[in-house]
Amino acid sequence: MPEKPSRAMRLGIAGPVGTGKSSLIALLCRQLSDELELGVVTNDIYTDEDARMLRAAGVLDTQRIRAVETGACPHTAIRDDITMNAIAIEDLESDFPGLDVVLIESGGDNLTATFSPALVDAQIFVLDVAGGGDVVRKGGPGIARADLLVVNKTDLAAYVGVDADLMVQQGFSARDGRPVIGLSRLDTESVTQICDWVRHTLGHYASGEHVAQDPGPMAPHSHGDVTHSH
Repeated sequence: MPEKPSRAMRLGIAGPVGTGKSSLIALLCRQLSDELELGVVTNDIYTDEDARMLRAAGVLDTQRIRAVETGACPHTAIRDDITMNAIAIEDLESDFPGLDVVLIESGGDNLTATFSPALVDAQIFVLDVAGGGDVVRKGGPGIARADLLVVNKTDLAAYVGVDADLMVQQGFSARDGRPVIGLSRLDTESVTQICDWVRHTLGHYASGEHVAQDPGPMAPHSHGDVTHSH
């Protein structure tokens, strides 16, 4: 039996607004909290809405769910300056020694946001079928190189005219064989798949075999209108 790591594995959950990051965290907490010691850190710009939702859902002891209000674009606190998240995680680990996994939810951003490997040990990038069947082809570092790509809410595909299986196939093509899971909380098989992926990744982390990877820098971006004077 390998020696337990000195700290919890930090698992980042990123993806655009509305793709189901909070519901994925709730699902993992419900499924895994009987066997693993879990904590959660959420990121929102101006509120603690996601943290309050998870606390109200009763997925964990409310003290195990912490909120970071970034006050800026969501990617800032998960990649550019991770200080607020690092402090929140360290406080959580101090209050609950022996945590196995801390789930860190990014604020809803776009296809460019990824976690710094200085903050998380592994990361999941979440898309959903309602975002459109072409969203996987649009690419981005999270889609291409996160440790896991989740195509979420596959049970809604028929209602939005999307082929969820095709999205998953496109994900495999875009990711050079890295894992992709088509997920619905109503589909037992897919729920088992993602829980097994977390267990597998944690096992590799605990044995020292897992090395945090950087999916790559974000594409150039700007905020608001820039006025140039001549």
